[in-house]
Amino acid sequence: MKGRKIPLFVALLPVAILIILLAFNVLYISGSDALSGSNQLILIFCAFLTFALSYRYGTTWRMIQDSIADNIKQSSPAILILLLIGSLAAVWTFSGIVPTMIYYGLKILNPLFFLPLTVLVSSIVSLATGSSWSTSATVGIAMMGIGNSLGISPAISAGAILTGAYFGDKLSPLSDTTNLAAAVAGTDLARHIRYMSITTIPTYTISLLIFTGISLTKSTFSVESAATGQLVEVLQQNFYITPYSLLVPALVIFLIAFRFPSIPAIFVGLLGGIISALLFQTDFALSGLDYRQKISLLMQVITTSHETHTGLDALDELLSTGGMAGMLNTVWLIISAMCFGGAMEASGFLRRITDAIMSLAKSEFSLFAATTGTTLFVNITASDQYLSLVIPGKMYAPSYTQKGLAPENLSRTLEDSGTVTSVLIPWNTCGAYHSGILGVATFSYLPFVFFSLLSPFTTLLVAALQIKIKRL
Repeated sequence: MKGRKIPLFVALLPVAILIILLAFNVLYISGSDALSGSNQLILIFCAFLTFALSYRYGTTWRMIQDSIADNIKQSSPAILILLLIGSLAAVWTFSGIVPTMIYYGLKILNPLFFLPLTVLVSSIVSLATGSSWSTSATVGIAMMGIGNSLGISPAISAGAILTGAYFGDKLSPLSDTTNLAAAVAGTDLARHIRYMSITTIPTYTISLLIFTGISLTKSTFSVESAATGQLVEVLQQNFYITPYSLLVPALVIFLIAFRFPSIPAIFVGLLGGIISALLFQTDFALSGLDYRQKISLLMQVITTSHETHTGLDALDELLSTGGMAGMLNTVWLIISAMCFGGAMEASGFLRRITDAIMSLAKSEFSLFAATTGTTLFVNITASDQYLSLVIPGKMYAPSYTQKGLAPENLSRTLEDSGTVTSVLIPWNTCGAYHSGILGVATFSYLPFVFFSLLSPFTTLLVAALQIKIKRL
């Protein structure tokens, strides 16, 4: 029976079951803990289901196994980057680099331009941490309090916070979704970020101008920023704040901007963070420790976890890090997703689905539109931003290659329509999290998260106008 044509409904069955199981798991069983193992188990289960369905069409287990191995091999640079980024984020926080960024970001607040400054502060923190969730839980809460004092609608304040948070999450080399999109598409991290800025910067600028206009139309008055003042004071009490520590991230940005390989650049940043900790935190986190104890504590921060106790729960959540071990759930998800993707590729199911879609998508623009639509669909149905990158990424990667399109086109489209839109869906883990943290219903802040609303349209506009469409 080898070589028999695979019916489309058979090829779609594993994807349909995967989406149903993932949605059910997130909504009714695991909730926000779905990444802790249950989603990974579902992906592996669906890989075996794919094999069972494809066996009658000539697929052997050896073919599935080899395809899975190839997929994992292709994702190994991204896995190494994620592990290093876990260490980098931890040591940058411990050494005072991230607290310094947050400190100076809070200092620039001005009531007259509250909304655009909120966007900028959230952007700085999110770029520094690579996490929209941590940004929302720290400066986001402070901004909500100040916005209420100024008489600004909580929905508008939340929109400004999330616009900045997802801008940083999208462009930060520390972001797991940024690394995941690059890995799935098969492109380099630095190249992905540079190419993504073509759509991200204009969209962000438009969003910033809209918030500036809203801010100028609101009646503003002087108000004591108690929430931000407390954060600034606590940061000064627990870290040595100095602009010299910012030389480390500046060096990493410089290296990446000048096309230095991503993994060595991240490792340079890791070493810089260790040196910064030894230079500036000897009277704070490293106070009273001898040489061996300092090294031991730094090793713990880099590899496993470190808890910071400042007296502010929201700040403690941001400054307590998981190190390299904190990335293991994401690595686990990537490996599990590669298993499912490998099974779909070896069975021919992925090619059958893609051929059916591509029979309708004759032009390059229709390929971009199909990618955007599929990514949004998976984000809505699977309720997880990671899967909205992995599933369409594996589906469409061969089609982009066939049309002579560089993988950066795919990785950019995935992020423009996947990462940033997850916050707009109430039953998505991102939408549920931010709604709970900020105290604003998802559908209430949705009209004001301009960056997330505009990003899918920007990527389609760029594709339609053939702006910076890189060829192989």
